[in-house]
Amino acid sequence: MPLALVLALFFVLPLLATAVVSLWDYTEYSLVPDVTARNYREMFEGCASFTLCTTFRTYLSTLKLCLLVWMFTLTIGFTVAYFLAFMVRTETMRTVLFLLCTAPFLTSNVIRMISWIPLLGREGVANRALKSLGIVSQPVEWLLFSEFSVVLAFVHLYTLFVTVPVFNSLMRIDRRLLEAARDAGATGWQTLWHVVVPLAKPGIVIGSIFVIVLVMGDFVTIGVMGGQQIASVGKVIQVQMSYLQFPAAAAQAMVLLALVLGMIVALTKLVDIRREL
Repeated sequence: MPLALVLALFFVLPLLATAVVSLWDYTEYSLVPDVTARNYREMFEGCASFTLCTTFRTYLSTLKLCLLVWMFTLTIGFTVAYFLAFMVRTETMRTVLFLLCTAPFLTSNVIRMISWIPLLGREGVANRALKSLGIVSQPVEWLLFSEFSVVLAFVHLYTLFVTVPVFNSLMRIDRRLLEAARDAGATGWQTLWHVVVPLAKPGIVIGSIFVIVLVMGDFVTIGVMGGQQIASVGKVIQVQMSYLQFPAAAAQAMVLLALVLGMIVALTKLVDIRREL
């Protein structure tokens, strides 16, 4: 009962309030408590034609960023977790290295994000190094305020959200299974794909859910690292909130929530997390 009350107060009730507000009307200076589909209708206005409407383009841009970040964070996070779980022999060294991985979380996300700006700017460290090595003659523009810088910042911020659950799953694997695979003649790659990866699925799915949820709703990282030039659903909601268009922002939030929940359901179909854990 206490847990149910906490969930109802801080999770269910805010979602219901957002759903209700998404059906309200609004003017330039006030909210009109009414039941209308105006916000959803305006959101998908023009989407019935053969050309992609603004909403679809925004969602496609957000999904593209989410896919890229998920691929890179999963690759890096799994590699780091595999190294810590199987390559490091002593428990003390494993603990030290794991703490080094978590050390960046002692600082603010914003500080870690903006720390890339002096490195990637026109006169930053990266461009100076490229020019000094003769690789380029002019500063590279796409290093900053682009999709590249946004993805780089996301990977830097969220890789640990994949590393930790995958590491937890790898540590639960019975090492005798790996020995049995080697005794049966399996190569290292065969052992990885047929033994390690299937047993690490719960951690992979949990880490993927973390990354997807964080990236799909982010607007600060995209605004700063993208130079306000990269479209995202979170940025649209933030702009609508700043203009006091709360019903329109609520409608966008409900559609985004439905999309994210659909992606989470699809991931959880791959593995029964409760049973595996």
